[in-house]
Amino acid sequence: MKLSRPARRATLVVHVAASACWLGLTLGLLVLGITATTTGSAVTVEASVRAMKLFADWLLLPLAFLTFLSGLVLSLGAPWGLTRHRWVYTKFWLTLATMAATVFALRPGVDSAVAAVSVGGPLPDVSEVLAGPIVSLSAYVFMTAISVLKPWGLTRRGRNLRMAARKSVDVERARQTA
Repeated sequence: MKLSRPARRATLVVHVAASACWLGLTLGLLVLGITATTTGSAVTVEASVRAMKLFADWLLLPLAFLTFLSGLVLSLGAPWGLTRHRWVYTKFWLTLATMAATVFALRPGVDSAVAAVSVGGPLPDVSEVLAGPIVSLSAYVFMTAISVLKPWGLTRRGRNLRMAARKSVDVERARQTA
């Protein structure tokens, strides 16, 4: 399926906006995690991890899903294709991996931090509130860079499709000149 130009542009705007929000939200989670781990105030620690929980529960997964879905629509409906270019393929798998990490590592870590500090205890483990945002932010910055730079060229499938298209054009030209 090929998207019309207006549909492709609208989907691109949605994808870029959702991706930027996901990256910004992750940066905010990192700031809250740093605040929770460096402050001496139990009230600030609790407020920070509760804010992290609120963002992780209500914003993180919807933004991740919107980014994934809009990227998938773009890759399938635009000339880039999902498996034609290495940078698109890489972004696809990194997006899936970061979504899974959000579900299985970041959110449970934040949940356990909230449970610990809400009964008056200290943070159980600093990595529960820092590791997820650090890894995620690194992945999103990397994905942003490859979206802009578009490195690595075509995949084997992309090269085969391009060669087949060229052969088809050559055959058509030969038919027209004959």
